[in-house]
Amino acid sequence: MFKALLLENAPSFSASVQSVDTARLPAGDVTVAVAYSTLNYKDGLAITNRSPVVRQWPMVAGIDGAGTVLESTHPDWKPGDAFVHNGWGVGETHWGCLAERARLKGDWLVRLPAAFTPRQAMAIGTAGYTAMLCVMALEDSGVEPGAGEVLVTGATGGVGSVAVALLSRLGYTVVASTGKASEEAYLRQLGAAAIIDRAALAQPGKPFQKERWAGVVDAVGSHTLANALAQTRYGGTVAACGLAQGMDLPTSVMPFILRGVSLIGIDSVMAPRALRQRAWDRLARDLDLSKLEHMIDEVPLEGAVAKAQALMDGQVRGRVVVRIA
Repeated sequence: MFKALLLENAPSFSASVQSVDTARLPAGDVTVAVAYSTLNYKDGLAITNRSPVVRQWPMVAGIDGAGTVLESTHPDWKPGDAFVHNGWGVGETHWGCLAERARLKGDWLVRLPAAFTPRQAMAIGTAGYTAMLCVMALEDSGVEPGAGEVLVTGATGGVGSVAVALLSRLGYTVVASTGKASEEAYLRQLGAAAIIDRAALAQPGKPFQKERWAGVVDAVGSHTLANALAQTRYGGTVAACGLAQGMDLPTSVMPFILRGVSLIGIDSVMAPRALRQRAWDRLARDLDLSKLEHMIDEVPLEGAVAKAQALMDGQVRGRVVVRIA
């Protein structure tokens, strides 16, 4: 038996920590002991049943996990190996990592960099790994630290917090957008050079506005992303990875055809293994672990349901780490 945060929909929806028989673990070629997991926005949606994230029932929640391999028939993994897992439909179509045990596919796993403990890896989680993918997209598109200001939207969230810390460490001038005025000290501690109220971006705006941003990391979507595009400088790049405000994009072609702005979509769920390993290796090199510690809000597995509700109510900043063991 092992403890797991189980989501059920019969006779009605429920989310609770239960003891589960190991015989119920799904198919996979690697069985792992999960030391830490985390709560991402998608986890919050699933655990609170606010969106149809879960595709198969019952479901063990948790798209991220870090810990140790117990058993493996996969050639790349052996008992005792330290792993990190992000995405691949886990917590949606395959039992997830908010549990003491998980059975996964070896091709989904990435080696835990020696620089990180499992707790630190989950403080990063899919949100931080996504932030690194966004930063790499800006770099690969030629947005250099001296090019001008880089905007990070949803800056107190998981993606935003790590993006601010990474970009500032790499020498970029970071402007953080947030609706939480009380968190200015937190964002400046992470490295933000300036703070703007999210209200300045959240309302419908003109499709073409005064140039300001050399690059943008956007986790919000909708009017915020549209305004960010309209304000991006000639040849700039916007990396879009979220939809906290909405999945619509009410914009025009003008930023693209008159300023040569690039909009790059960032997918962390199905990203190839080589790209994942590159992102985690970059995180090990470029993320200031002292700043990471300021982002952590740790809860035990039994506290995950209540914390997921707080996350969806906008009452969480930074990264929620869930202690499993």
